Amino acid sequence: MSNATRLGTEPGKVTRWVILGVVGAFFLVPIIALIEFSFRDGLGGGYTTGHWTGLFDPANARVYRDLFQSIGNSFILAAVTVAIVLLVLLPTMILVHIQFPRLKRVLEFICIVPITVPAIVLVVGLAPVYAVVVRVLGGSIWTLAFAYGITVLPYAYRAIQSNLDAVAVVTLSEAGRSLGAGWMTVLWRILLPNLRRGVLAAAFISVAVVLGEFTIASLLNRRNLQTALLQVGQSDPWVAAIFSLLALAFAFCLLLLIGRLGRDRRNRSSL
Repeated sequence: MSNATRLGTEPGKVTRWVILGVVGAFFLVPIIALIEFSFRDGLGGGYTTGHWTGLFDPANARVYRDLFQSIGNSFILAAVTVAIVLLVLLPTMILVHIQFPRLKRVLEFICIVPITVPAIVLVVGLAPVYAVVVRVLGGSIWTLAFAYGITVLPYAYRAIQSNLDAVAVVTLSEAGRSLGAGWMTVLWRILLPNLRRGVLAAAFISVAVVLGEFTIASLLNRRNLQTALLQVGQSDPWVAAIFSLLALAFAFCLLLLIGRLGRDRRNRSSL
């Protein structure tokens, strides 16, 4: 019998359902209201599907051109940010875990710091850096991924680190090296298959964070999904509500996929 059960602190079934209902209502009520608003026919009180079907009307292509371009920008940013995570953060974490375990606390501190810094403060520090970036690389939207790579560090680090702690990385790498495999072979054919869950979780979380980011893009004068929604919402709030719902649904599907990967991993481990 656990200590929580002996002390009588474990919540009962009714309490758990009440907590679940309150938390569910906290999230569902605004989403339901947003769905209802997206079908509302102006201020008349009626409902229509015109706001949804109008997105696919060729006559509105020019009206929503900037919005769709901003969505493309967000996906470009998400792809480059994920590439930064996989090509910079992941090898660094594996190297520290295998060769320099004493630096794990230092790396953890560096990766967690961005979550403690407000976005507005981060932009103040990044503004002089981006003045140089624009002169060297131009003002292309993909350069904003450098800032997003810093923003997603805490989330990506935790996702990968939890998988690293669950896998005998040192033992696997030493076994591969003793059989004559090079470091790239060990990384690609031995470690990455075992770290797939953490890597995918880090990638999906990074995509969700990038799609929902507004402050950095707005203050650095870049156009992404969130800045475009703010602009469109001033003239057509229904379209802004629709795309907000679609972005929420996409992020929710990513989280479900992460959970599914975790369950599949545990099921394979129990066999």
